[in-house]
Amino acid sequence: MFAAVSGGHRVKAAGGEVRIIGIDGIPEVAAGDDLPALLGEAIAESGAGLQAGDIVVVTHKIVSKAEGRIVDLTTVEPSLLATQWANRWGKDPRKIEVVLRESRRIVRMHNGLIIAETAHGLVCANAGVDASNAAPDAVVLLPEDPDGSAAKLREALRRRFGFGESDAPAVIVSDSFGRPWRHGIVNVAIGVSGMAPLVDYRGQTDAAGYELSASILAVADEAASAAELVMHKLAGRPVAIVRGYLSPLAGSSGTGKDLIMEAERDLFR
Repeated sequence: MFAAVSGGHRVKAAGGEVRIIGIDGIPEVAAGDDLPALLGEAIAESGAGLQAGDIVVVTHKIVSKAEGRIVDLTTVEPSLLATQWANRWGKDPRKIEVVLRESRRIVRMHNGLIIAETAHGLVCANAGVDASNAAPDAVVLLPEDPDGSAAKLREALRRRFGFGESDAPAVIVSDSFGRPWRHGIVNVAIGVSGMAPLVDYRGQTDAAGYELSASILAVADEAASAAELVMHKLAGRPVAIVRGYLSPLAGSSGTGKDLIMEAERDLFR
């Protein structure tokens, strides 16, 4: 059940409430910009502030831009494979070449789409190479170290808003991924700092007395996906705060790497 509120959405759930607050006021980000300062200023001016337990979700695009993860396509010389694939499917061979360079492993090339594993271990379309919200002759790559980027932003926000080491809000760096067997894309967490990205219910007993054996929830992905409800693709709002989420089980902090399926369990490998 959703109810509109100023600055975001509230998601009603049994026994609790989660509020999602969109943060406006972040300008177009360029290489070398002080993203932590821009982020802190926008949050402060929004009036929302930060509270212990908050989760700050930041789209990877502004992180990548600030870190200079931008490729000038005029400098790219396409390989024979990139050129042949691009000509077959009406693509820009320079963009295809960048995708191939960013791929540690090609999972599938079919119908003009490339599914690839990145150096991070993420499996996604076009190895995460993105031409949206970029200059005409440029593409944006994923952050080199999404977990490290999330940790740096969290530390900067901790200092800016005066939190201690243990109660500083968590930070998620998000990207949009497709899903097997489902239409549409959803936001997922590719970088995480300050929260447990997974909640493991295995060994817990449900109301009927059944002991759970396989239930592990990707709560960082859920928070990232919920944040997109107020970010929107075309609103120019790359940051949102998820407020009110309380982990139902005790768990130590983790990283985005914890969400990546091990090769031996990957049925699509």
